[in-house]
Amino acid sequence: MKRIGEFFRDLNKNRVLLLMVLPTTIWFLFFSYLPMAGMVIAFKEYRYSRDGFWASIVDSKWVGWQNFKFLFSTNDAYIITRNTLLYNVFFIIVGLVVAVLMAIVLSEIANKRLAKVYQTGMFLPYFLSWVIVGYFVFSFLSYDKGMVNHIASWFGADPTQWYTDKTYWPLIIVLVFLWKSIGYNSVVYLAAIMGIDKSLYEAAMIDGANKRQQIWNITIPMLKPLMTILTLLAIGRIFYADFGLFYQVPRDSGALYSVTNVIDTYVYRGLKSTGEIGMSTAAGLYQSVIGFVLVMTSNYIVRKFDKDNALF
Repeated sequence: MKRIGEFFRDLNKNRVLLLMVLPTTIWFLFFSYLPMAGMVIAFKEYRYSRDGFWASIVDSKWVGWQNFKFLFSTNDAYIITRNTLLYNVFFIIVGLVVAVLMAIVLSEIANKRLAKVYQTGMFLPYFLSWVIVGYFVFSFLSYDKGMVNHIASWFGADPTQWYTDKTYWPLIIVLVFLWKSIGYNSVVYLAAIMGIDKSLYEAAMIDGANKRQQIWNITIPMLKPLMTILTLLAIGRIFYADFGLFYQVPRDSGALYSVTNVIDTYVYRGLKSTGEIGMSTAAGLYQSVIGFVLVMTSNYIVRKFDKDNALF
């Protein structure tokens, strides 16, 4: 009874803070935790019935691990896993370096009004849908009307069939990803830089440190906790791929599947052709479980070296 009384006293003491987080808690409950019951579809041959969603789950045939075999029993299993992993590893590493670099550059611009203009210009692509970005890329790479081929023709070069030649697409995918996302990511680090105590830089200047030394010995170490946390969160989604980037930008060109096909696009095409909802649910569960394991493992490794920078 004593513990119950202490619980209600703590509840009353923190009632204002609890009310503030209540809307978010309700949102997560309804849109993140309750849908987890649908994971059972991954182990069933789901067939929709007129009696509703839950009745469909109950009536569907139990097939065990059959839905998971779709990802691993085909010749494309290695390709989609390789593409998903390698692209995301590259996105995490290069995205982190470029975002931090751009944040530092923006913070060092003396004219703050001009810095705001640059910041806004970099942030704008983040709000564009991948459909629009796909048409932007097409306007550059179209065989007969694309700007790149027109410029190449001025120098006497032959036009390139960009949407059938897979040679350049790993680089194109990475560049488009950086163009669209780097503005948002750099703003996060820029906000952290703005919060660094200015007296640290003043003390460094008195000691004779130049700008490069200030950045290397003050800015980057102060950003290290944020860099670690965001990297750990990104690792949790390393088996996920941005569907729009890999589907809309290459325009679903079959000739590019070997370098643009990832787990998400593969599952979508499979769902579109077969209608097997259980298969797509199995793929989502597989991605979530692997991501959870990677986050826990990465966080454990970080805690071993620096407990303060760990996610939890």
